[in-house]
Amino acid sequence: MLRVGLTGGIGAGKSEVSRLLVGHGAVLIDSDRIAREVVEPGTPGLAAVAEEFGPGVLAPDGTLDRPALGAIVFADPDRLAALNAIVHPLVRDRSAELEKAAGPDSVVVHDVPLLTENGLAPLYDLVIVVDAAPETQLDRLVRLRGTTEADARARMAAQATREQRRAVADLVIDNDGPVEELVARVREVWAELSRRAAAKG
Repeated sequence: MLRVGLTGGIGAGKSEVSRLLVGHGAVLIDSDRIAREVVEPGTPGLAAVAEEFGPGVLAPDGTLDRPALGAIVFADPDRLAALNAIVHPLVRDRSAELEKAAGPDSVVVHDVPLLTENGLAPLYDLVIVVDAAPETQLDRLVRLRGTTEADARARMAAQATREQRRAVADLVIDNDGPVEELVARVREVWAELSRRAAAKG
């Protein structure tokens, strides 16, 4: 099994790259998606969050009220750490389960938005960084996602710098050009991943 960490700045196109890699046969483990799953209604994760932060973080239908929780944790690093202490171990355990189910010859791609920020590169056999120029990221966030320019700039500033991400990369996928170039580059990367997986196997 080849364990790959995939990361990139907001608006760089990481989701599209992960979709293309799955099309080639990669097993995708999306930490953001798992983080949502582990706090769905009826889960021990949601019960633990409600116990820690109070019933005000639950919506009337019993789901997690993300804006209410966000208002608490993003204003207070200690409260954010308390949330992470609940959610991160659950995400890690579920990721390990999914990886185990993938099979020994698989290329397993872990989509980890904060891989660079949290110093997680050493956990993987190699790291792929999806890279785009800041002006490209800004354009995509404003034009495609409807984010305000101020909010987009704030989100980008809260992440690792382009240089920090590239410093942990084993492979870089530049995504400033047309989608055809991205498709071709991902095909090249997949060939390299397949080669490494076979050599490891």
